Amino acid sequence: MSAKGRPEREFRPLGGSEVREPAGPPQGQTPECEARTSSVKPRAWGDHNDAASVRLAHCAKTFPDGTRALLPLDLEIQAGETVVFLGPSGCGKTTLLRIIAGLAQPDAGGRVFFGDDDVTARPIERRNVGMVFQSYALFPNMTVAENIAYGLRVRGIRADERRQQSARLLDMMRLAGLGDRRVDQLSGGQRQRVALARALAVRPRVLLLDEPLTALDAKLRESLRVGIDRLLRSLGITAVYVTHDQAEAMALGDRVAVMSHGRVEQIGAPQDIYYRPASAFVADFIGTMNRVSGERDGPSLRFPGGTLRLPDHAVAADHAMFRPQDARIVEPGAGALTGRVAAAFFLGSMTRVVVDLPGEQTIVVDTVERRSFVNGDAIGVDIDPDALVILES
Repeated sequence: MSAKGRPEREFRPLGGSEVREPAGPPQGQTPECEARTSSVKPRAWGDHNDAASVRLAHCAKTFPDGTRALLPLDLEIQAGETVVFLGPSGCGKTTLLRIIAGLAQPDAGGRVFFGDDDVTARPIERRNVGMVFQSYALFPNMTVAENIAYGLRVRGIRADERRQQSARLLDMMRLAGLGDRRVDQLSGGQRQRVALARALAVRPRVLLLDEPLTALDAKLRESLRVGIDRLLRSLGITAVYVTHDQAEAMALGDRVAVMSHGRVEQIGAPQDIYYRPASAFVADFIGTMNRVSGERDGPSLRFPGGTLRLPDHAVAADHAMFRPQDARIVEPGAGALTGRVAAAFFLGSMTRVVVDLPGEQTIVVDTVERRSFVNGDAIGVDIDPDALVILES
């Protein structure tokens, strides 16, 4: 029985943990992102966007067993900006997201600001954030429209206003006509759009997305990636997105923060991260990066199989790196490098050629040439000197 004597229905949100929903008016029980009744009243969708900047000041996180999940971090996210935190499992990106959300507290001395407001001590329901999970966390015994309006309902918004906002979001998410369906009658992509609509319904100051597309197949991920990008840019909302998918990060982020072992290795525009990595980890983690080593000979790097002229700033480099698409296949002896075809993979939009160089070094070249490559054939490779990446020790 509930506190007011009403019988309770027990159910589980799809992909979420057990929740008890009162049979009568809402008692404030929601998925984790709306876990308690909020005093923050959402605005109508036609209102001015109140996106907030996010500032983290000396935020770190140490678990009770002594594990340093997040090293001290200072970072500012501009209002209306989308920042994607990218990294392998265990790098600290989800811990960082939970600190921004109010689901976890930073270590002593760490502060979280939304605009000029210090929200460090505020629980999630008083921060006015929207959160989208990989597992959707939708209520299976509710219709699509009821799921979308749930955050509005626990905030005490009138039924007619809830219906209006649900209708607007259904149109925005290309779910018109599906409002009366149960969520277990929807496809994976439709469910994820419902979860996104529910997070947006409360008109959050900050939208947080925790690997929302990971559970979907590749083609659907690409389609929803385009939809999310258009939506975020049209709304001008501040968004923090966590993923281990490099393509997602590059497509969605105004800036990408690459994380490793609890620290941000590099943050910048996707092009900077890709073409100008600041560390060996970033270079290896983002895309495919070739690396060749040799001996310095004046302005050049010599090694079995060829010579590369290095940039002027590479004072003491004994290596050079380059992306597969920055290399060009030429006739043997006509390029900077000479080797033999070890393997070739036709990938539709390009062919990826693996080239063995003398001295047990291997590189990868991506070409759009419509030709066949035979294993063992001699091959020349030329590289744009401006495309070389040098990381000084």
